Amino acid sequence: MIEPVRDPAVLEGYLRDASNLRGEAELLFRPRTTAEVAEVVAWCQARAMPLTVTARRTSTTGAPVPMGGALLSTEMLATIHALDDVDAGVLLGEYQAHVEAAGRFFPPDPTSRNECSVGGAIACNASGSRTFKYGPMRPWIESVEAVLADGTVVHADRSTPLPWPVPQWEEPHVKTAAGLYPAKNLLDLLIGSEGILGIITRARTRLVALPAQVLTLLAFLPTRESLLAFLPVARGMGPRCIESFDRHALDLIRGRVPDVPAADCALMIEIEHDGEPPLEPWFDALVAAGALVDDTVVATDDSGRAKLHVMRHALPATVNEIIARNGVQKVGTDFAVPADRLGELLALYDAVPMASVCFGHIGDSHLHLNLLPRDAAELARARELYFELAKAAVAMGGSVSGEHGIGRLKVKHLALMVPPGVIDGWRALKHQVDPAGILGRGVMFG
Repeated sequence: MIEPVRDPAVLEGYLRDASNLRGEAELLFRPRTTAEVAEVVAWCQARAMPLTVTARRTSTTGAPVPMGGALLSTEMLATIHALDDVDAGVLLGEYQAHVEAAGRFFPPDPTSRNECSVGGAIACNASGSRTFKYGPMRPWIESVEAVLADGTVVHADRSTPLPWPVPQWEEPHVKTAAGLYPAKNLLDLLIGSEGILGIITRARTRLVALPAQVLTLLAFLPTRESLLAFLPVARGMGPRCIESFDRHALDLIRGRVPDVPAADCALMIEIEHDGEPPLEPWFDALVAAGALVDDTVVATDDSGRAKLHVMRHALPATVNEIIARNGVQKVGTDFAVPADRLGELLALYDAVPMASVCFGHIGDSHLHLNLLPRDAAELARARELYFELAKAAVAMGGSVSGEHGIGRLKVKHLALMVPPGVIDGWRALKHQVDPAGILGRGVMFG
């Protein structure tokens, strides 16, 4: 079996994720093959040693943070075998660039795509801005190779039957990545299971033709009311994403990008097209909504779009920097609600009595309110506020996690949304798959 790393200086680099939660571990394994992953899992199983899977640690839920025992990093599983065949440790953005160079397209695009791994994105059923058109990771994964909790290697696709009974339940009718999927096959069960049932080591993906051209608009609106009035119009015009930024997010952007106009909010919209950019209908709609049309930023090529994406992706990075500087853990919502309840949720966000920044996937009625506590006392208050907001989102028919998963930090929020009998059934499934409870101990169920 491969030799584990025991050097505390090396281990230190693997003990936090983007939530700023810190854990501890005795050993670190960095396998290079699925067979080596299986050896490590079997070795830990024989010793009932907790084993936490870690990838690139972009998670905001604490799922890859170890609470004792051993760590298994997938970073060395890093080969792109074919356009549609990729190891779990490959950076998602690197894989997408490889595919696009061949004229193909793998649509899922979590904000951290240039920092997160393919396997990590599958394990939490990640999504992102293009989910509005293309959905999350699940429909784009054809099969996986994985190591179960006893060290067994499996190859699962949608014809692979479930080897264990899986509780069936009705997920909320919104974008969601909370809890185990009510799967009918092994592949769909493993996708989004956050590493508690098995370790994904390789995947076959579903690709489509690369869109010919993409028009990107950054539009500024004077009021929240004008944004909410424009949103159903924009959805109906068929873009692939609609992202929003509140006034606090725009203030942060001004620190990095000059000439951001005075506005209450902004929308970033991407539209795929085959020929002439469809500017006229979009500008007509923006004019009708009362947008600050003269300030609209237009990008018609890849380089222009890349500049706007740098700005968009800088926002969560800036928030994470503030949180780290304050020395507290991140408290950021991941709620999605039905479209007709979005205005109510935003009103609740506005009323939160703490510094915050709100941005995200408004096309899916899925926004991230990032609370910015400055010390331990404010952190405790932020967690109380988060819990109250979670209850409100669930009461609206929403999800406590639109895309990030549950991890260690949202266990009590999951219980707001999922019936106790279903969670008990998940625990029974986990015990059947992993009697010693070694994989992801504490993740999803506490």
